[in-house]
Amino acid sequence: MFCPCCGVPHISKVNNNAAVADFVCNNCGSIFELKTKQGRIGNKINDGSYDTMIERICSHTNPDLFVMRYSTNYCITDLTIIPKFFFVPKIIEKRKPLAPTAKRAGWIGCNILYSNIPKQGKIDIIKNSSVKPVGEIVEKYSIIKKLQTMDLESRSWLLDILSCVNNIPTNEFTLKDIYKYVDVLQQIHINNNNVEAKIRQQLQFLRDKGFIEFLERGHYKKII
Repeated sequence: MFCPCCGVPHISKVNNNAAVADFVCNNCGSIFELKTKQGRIGNKINDGSYDTMIERICSHTNPDLFVMRYSTNYCITDLTIIPKFFFVPKIIEKRKPLAPTAKRAGWIGCNILYSNIPKQGKIDIIKNSSVKPVGEIVEKYSIIKKLQTMDLESRSWLLDILSCVNNIPTNEFTLKDIYKYVDVLQQIHINNNNVEAKIRQQLQFLRDKGFIEFLERGHYKKII
């Protein structure tokens, strides 16, 4: 497997049972975790400890995630990479504690809410058994990396607004279209008392990073 971040031909497997990581790029230092499933990925992906996952997301050492789908004869049909900066706590679902009779009684696992990740954060490497060109993957990753921010609150707002933009069915949209999500955003960000101003701020950020285009006052166009 090549590195989708820098394009070097090979990434390396880390030592068995290494915390968090499955693979590492010895060229750029990127680390990757791998989740695999036979058949359809679905809306959720089972992961490990809830507390550990939240701790990783809140740190600067969270890995990028490979999501691999394979067929009944073990052929890889799909491989997607989700950059680490598309992870925020609200896309991690806490599972019920294991029963008192279980070997690890009380242990709490988690699910990654895969369907809640904006489409821009899912870069196809293999799609329907067809491998994408290396250069195309590296370029897409480089473009998406413009959205990277280490501040968790800023990241959460950005991904929420990006999801709202994605949900608008037309390629061109207005502030009025986005303002329809004010109540939903207020429920998520209960401590923010000026959601409309925050929306405008994030739209400006998406515009500056080349993800949307400003056409005229209160009127935008999707680019990525």
